[in-house]
Amino acid sequence: MKLVLAPMEGVVDAQMRQLLTGLGGYDLCVTEFIRVNEQKLPPKVFYRLCPELLTKGQTASGTPVRVQLLGQSPHWLALNAITAIQLGSPGIDLNFGCPAKTVNQSRGGAVLLKEPQLIHEIVAAVRQAVPAQYPVSAKIRLGYDSKEHAVEIADAVASAGATELTVHARTKMDGYRPPAYWPWIDKIRQHVHIPIIANGEIWDHTSLQQCQEQTNVDQFMVGRGAVATPNLGNMLKNNAPKLTWPEVLTLLLQFSTLPDNDKDIIYYPSRTKQWFSYLRLSYPEADPLFRELRTLRQKELITQVLQQHLTILKPTVFNHEK
Repeated sequence: MKLVLAPMEGVVDAQMRQLLTGLGGYDLCVTEFIRVNEQKLPPKVFYRLCPELLTKGQTASGTPVRVQLLGQSPHWLALNAITAIQLGSPGIDLNFGCPAKTVNQSRGGAVLLKEPQLIHEIVAAVRQAVPAQYPVSAKIRLGYDSKEHAVEIADAVASAGATELTVHARTKMDGYRPPAYWPWIDKIRQHVHIPIIANGEIWDHTSLQQCQEQTNVDQFMVGRGAVATPNLGNMLKNNAPKLTWPEVLTLLLQFSTLPDNDKDIIYYPSRTKQWFSYLRLSYPEADPLFRELRTLRQKELITQVLQQHLTILKPTVFNHEK
């Protein structure tokens, strides 16, 4: 089984990739999208969204990180794909699934699902530009407001020479509302002849098994479930036990020590509170603690509260030995 950590915009950044891949289970990460307009972007843009380019395109634990591009121009996407490869990305991913209104209004992401021919042209241009040894993948939804063209959209990607295709089993208009329509992924799998990665509503072993049975694929991408249960990758891939709440608190404290977090004083407070919105889906202990943290704006105060809770739940080794 292959397991991919999803490119959740504004959530799974380099720091989060480092933490989650460090817990094991993931074979690949995909970055948040780099928006491509009609220009060749400078290297600093790629390094900002994918600092792993400076470490051979891998997280600290050795998980490959593939740069994702979003745009509507085949020519400019191809030029920027070459830059990403030259800087060290182990492949290119193309975003045709982002449902964000601001992205779609500027003709990027899921709105392109209305134009399968343009999707084909984009994938073909990038595939032609990128050396054959590097994978070119794409991420789609089942359609914009209807599933009726799902197979046509997938075929546009596959026939253009893509290496693999991730299918989020909902339309743009479905957003992230359950359910995920996994049987549609099986319809796509039967029609196209490149590896398919199933995405959507995988939260645990049970949902993974159900997804596998309904899609008949053996590659999966997880996003919200991975943030809600930080070691989900290791649980799904290696049958590891779920992290305990004290272990999650330790991880939250570790998050505060990662490089670059001090460059923006609001980064850790805002991202930690955002993370709690996902942790509350998996850990009942997260809700009362979030209410205690939500008015705090300084990293030091937040880490102090986290440490106090951890000390109560997990006495120090010294006290235990006494």
